[in-house]
Amino acid sequence: MDTSRGSTERSAVDQDRPADPRAVRKAAWAGLVGTTLEQYDFVIYGTASALVFSTLFFPNVSPAVGILASFSAYAVGFLARPLGGLFFSRYGDRLGRKWVLVATLLLMGGSTLLIGLLPTYESIGLLAPALLVLCRFFQGFGAGAEQAGAATLLTETVGRGRRGRYASLVMVGAALGTALGAVIWILVQLMPEEQLMDWGWRLVFLSSIVVTVVAMLVRRRLDESPVFAELKDAHVAPRKPAGEVWRHGRRPLLLAFGMNVGGNAQSYTFQVFMATYLITIVGVDENFVPKVLLVGALAGGVAAVAFGALSDRLGRRPVYSAIMLALVLLPAPSFVALGTGDPAAIVAVLILGFVLAVNGSVGVQMSYFPELFGNRYRYAGVTLGREFSAALGGGIAPLICAGLLTLFADSWIPVAVYMSVMAAISLYAARKAPETLDRDLSVPEDAGREPATAR
Repeated sequence: MDTSRGSTERSAVDQDRPADPRAVRKAAWAGLVGTTLEQYDFVIYGTASALVFSTLFFPNVSPAVGILASFSAYAVGFLARPLGGLFFSRYGDRLGRKWVLVATLLLMGGSTLLIGLLPTYESIGLLAPALLVLCRFFQGFGAGAEQAGAATLLTETVGRGRRGRYASLVMVGAALGTALGAVIWILVQLMPEEQLMDWGWRLVFLSSIVVTVVAMLVRRRLDESPVFAELKDAHVAPRKPAGEVWRHGRRPLLLAFGMNVGGNAQSYTFQVFMATYLITIVGVDENFVPKVLLVGALAGGVAAVAFGALSDRLGRRPVYSAIMLALVLLPAPSFVALGTGDPAAIVAVLILGFVLAVNGSVGVQMSYFPELFGNRYRYAGVTLGREFSAALGGGIAPLICAGLLTLFADSWIPVAVYMSVMAAISLYAARKAPETLDRDLSVPEDAGREPATAR
């Protein structure tokens, strides 16, 4: 199409121009605060699943079954994410990145707020867990396009040579969300047990209104990405982005899926399942767990930027492959160290988990995945690749790990094998993926289908 070629030729020149520093700063802040809210919502829910939800919403079962039920409700949020991604991707490539980032923010924050207002099983019986699952569904539905949207907008806004470090700021937001979630749980756990179980846990979820308001104020001032603005001016935005991804961008879609599924499984194993494992199997004081998550999150935020910046120098593919190889080898030694019960060993293991799986690998993804796709369906490609793999990776990982632990008499070996196998899938996908460092993001071709762009 002539308009598409004209837009591509014009954008190829624009790609060599310095990025607008003001637009870059606004995009960085918008991505950071939105992902802070998303991760805050998920972390406080995951911690509540391990600490209080089995008692409040699933009281008439054994403790093991109660934890499984809590993690099943947790998994619903991840199963809703690809549905939300599918829904919002249609508008992210048609109406713009900014519109979706505002809509998802309201949906995530509102759902979390409602969880804090829910009656428990003691008040309304089976309707209580049903409402919990419904809120969790909408929480995940809103999160389905959040990180992908922020990463796409940032990567398209920042100039060559700096995409890795700037896009990784999205994961600094994730680390900040984890840290805030840990802090709020640390504070609430200072309350007497009776007050915590009665109304204290509600304060955790009601507090999300503060993060939501701050994020909304920042995102209202956000500029649209220059790549999307050019597509809109040239009238070449696709009518059905998801359909175009499946027809024309299937290879990068499957690569993004494979590269994320294993790392995501380990990410939520470390963030959610490990809390239950440490409390029920190792015998760690439950008040210790949020403190460890706080330390891990802070280390993970630094790691996200470090790995993102490293990928600007060495390339996305080698850095991501190295992280996945480390995750293949990490699980067995981690469980041996956790089994000692030594606080220093536990902190070291969880820091490694956050540095590599939770924040480090995703810090590289934030620039790598948008660079895999052409400009017409980039938002849809990144969203669908990440969110469908998150549902099959992170969404069910805590449930699978808890089930394996129950099935094999509390043995950690099957859990470690599961974690390593999942990481191996992502390592294989990374080795099959093309290098994307500094490619022109305004061309319609996917990575590997156009001549390499000079750095």
